[in-house]
Amino acid sequence: MGNPIRLPMSRLTVALLLVTAVSWVTATRAAAESRGLDPALRVRALERTKELPRLRSLLVSIDGELVEEHYFNGARAAHAENLKSASKSILSALVGIAFDRGYLTSLQDSIGKFFPEHLTGIDAAKKKTITIEDLLTMRAGLESTSNINYGRWVQSGNWVRHVLARPLVGEPGGQMIYSTGNSHLLSALLTKVTKVSTYEFARRYLAAPMGIPLAPWVRDPQGIYLGGNEMHWTARGMLAFGELYLNGGKTGGKQVISEAWIKESLKPRTQSRWSGREYGYGWWIDRLGGHATYYAWGHGGQFIFVVPSLKLVVITTSLPSPGEGRREHQHAIYELMEQYFIPAAEASRIRDHAGSAETASENAG
Repeated sequence: MGNPIRLPMSRLTVALLLVTAVSWVTATRAAAESRGLDPALRVRALERTKELPRLRSLLVSIDGELVEEHYFNGARAAHAENLKSASKSILSALVGIAFDRGYLTSLQDSIGKFFPEHLTGIDAAKKKTITIEDLLTMRAGLESTSNINYGRWVQSGNWVRHVLARPLVGEPGGQMIYSTGNSHLLSALLTKVTKVSTYEFARRYLAAPMGIPLAPWVRDPQGIYLGGNEMHWTARGMLAFGELYLNGGKTGGKQVISEAWIKESLKPRTQSRWSGREYGYGWWIDRLGGHATYYAWGHGGQFIFVVPSLKLVVITTSLPSPGEGRREHQHAIYELMEQYFIPAAEASRIRDHAGSAETASENAG
């Protein structure tokens, strides 16, 4: 007698479960789509990337979710790219970690405290007023070792001594004079105070907590790892680093860098005389597409863009070597950010908020 009753009830239950499952999958897909880029702008952006022969990778994350990952011109996900000067932003993070861990105590400490043996001569007293903060913000006042001076510097027998022997062409703490030598002094300083190499310090306290492998890179004749250039990371490693800054120094529930250091790093401290872009502690600062944007920038088109208001991180890697179209390529990446990725993330966010409001209204009804 019970079977005729149980059979229809069982079918009803199955039907209800199927409807619930379909609804859940539909809702999940809709949620995933809403976190992605605006579809029309996304298509146009990807079409534009096909016109860039120097581009090697493009990754986009929104709110910690990887929504785009593309590789071009023979590049692969497992390949570690040369970050070039985007390494300076990573070195800034290492300086912050050294402060967090008590190896350094004040940004106003003079470099004379760390390199007294190299500070001699008639302008030594003034050079001793250069601070750690001056090195981080490219305001040391020393003649640059970048651009046309780079080759002579890296061919010298002692890179630290060569940097500190440069004449003062500006006041310490004054205008911005971009120089990789400043960043190398920071690497030498870290090596001295931590008693381990910059590579080992970076591997132990930055790369390992993020779960990102890090290989050794170029060292100077004294064995000090080059500060501010030639570090290599995969595009996904770069993305993890960008998200670390987006999340106030946290990853996987771990505080890798203090939130205070992140905030201080992203405050404008100086400005490029050539581009007008602002600079913090190893990070460039600009408004792109109407949003405050912070980015690590390496020669040729290596970028880690962080846009906090949209919870957006965009990574590009490119051929790092000199060549035809390099400047045009970098302009094209800024164009992608301003005309496509930022508006696409913005449109997606508006759509997501509208959908949330509609759902709330329906639930209330």
